[in-house]
Amino acid sequence: MATGLEAPLTLPCGVRIANRIAKAAMTEGLATPDGRPTPALDRLYGLWAEGAAGLLITGNVIIDPDHLERPGNVVVAGTPDAGMAAALVRWAAAGTAGGNQLWVQLSHAGRQTPKLVNPHPKAPSAVPLALPGGRFGTPEPLTRAEIVALVTRFAQAAAAVKAAGFTGVQIHAAHGYLISEFLSPLTNRRADSYGGDLKGRARFLMEVVEAVRAAVGTDFPLSVKLNSADFQRGGFAFTDSLAVAGWLEKAGVDLIEISGGTYEQPRMMRIKGLAAEERPSVPASTAAREAYFIDFAKAMREKLTIPLMVTGGFRHRAAMREALASRAVDLVGIARPFCVMPDAAARLLAGLEALPRPEDHLRPLPRALAFLRRLPAVRALTGFATIYWFYEQLWQLGHKGRPDERIPPLLAALRVERRHQAIMRARRAGLASG
Repeated sequence: MATGLEAPLTLPCGVRIANRIAKAAMTEGLATPDGRPTPALDRLYGLWAEGAAGLLITGNVIIDPDHLERPGNVVVAGTPDAGMAAALVRWAAAGTAGGNQLWVQLSHAGRQTPKLVNPHPKAPSAVPLALPGGRFGTPEPLTRAEIVALVTRFAQAAAAVKAAGFTGVQIHAAHGYLISEFLSPLTNRRADSYGGDLKGRARFLMEVVEAVRAAVGTDFPLSVKLNSADFQRGGFAFTDSLAVAGWLEKAGVDLIEISGGTYEQPRMMRIKGLAAEERPSVPASTAAREAYFIDFAKAMREKLTIPLMVTGGFRHRAAMREALASRAVDLVGIARPFCVMPDAAARLLAGLEALPRPEDHLRPLPRALAFLRRLPAVRALTGFATIYWFYEQLWQLGHKGRPDERIPPLLAALRVERRHQAIMRARRAGLASG
């Protein structure tokens, strides 16, 4: 019998997720300059909690204040003070009001920390991002002592959010952030025990998983977001991902979310046009499917029994049901539609056949100017404006309780950039006064 969206899922730790729909992580940017949750963040997650998804996963919650993914991230560094602890409790209460699971995504941005935040971020090795625009600085290699301290920080943050009432944690080991950088031979050129072969490159991740599990116990959901591949020649490949997934299963992880790509190759946004060497040894149909990473999940399922979540491209209910019926996918991750339809899960469960494609609301360049898309600078600007349009929708939901799809992407980009600058000015002023 096919597994429907409404079927519950019981994790290896014994926790039950009410249905098979998950709101995947999206960076919210709604924290205070010093990284505390705000009423806007509470309101946003209250809306999503009322929307019937079985699982909500937060955006990047950073374990080191000097390595934000972007200004406005929540930061849980060490043991929270009384004010931070209370803010976390309020956020957790709002985000679990529907009886759903609410997991905190713990992250460190590594070399993908914007220069606006830190011009010299820490990373496994001094390998800068190969991106135009000068938005990211050259990283400095972490010392062994710093790596050990970061493992402790992940564990402390996990313990803090559990105490606040969150119901699980996800370790972000994908998309080119710090743990993903350790996994890739392109960004990890270390000669010590945290580099070299795959076992060495995965050591940091496995130590983080072990420390977090010790901090939260065996009955608390622990998930890892893992790249299926980096989609860069010579980088973290699917065979590497499969081996690491096996180690995570043996380590007692409850769920792996399959994703892929980095800032240099953002395949989490699109996966069209994969070269043959970038595909796993399964039918080359990923690009034609709604679920970008479904074939990777099928290949993993042949070797693993751990629950798998796939995020990326799901829009039609039929495609979601087909993915679940294949038994390769246990949870369907949905992201961008929740920016404009916070009750998307409830509507799907009630029989809605197709979610909105928010990107359809973004006006393309006029036909007479279509040739400009060939210019790298224009493509980059358009890409950032599109991402910022979704950031703006989250801001609208958090502050006003509803999206505003009429906002042009470039205006959204200007608003978001102004907020980023204001947050960093306030943050620097706070650090100076402290």
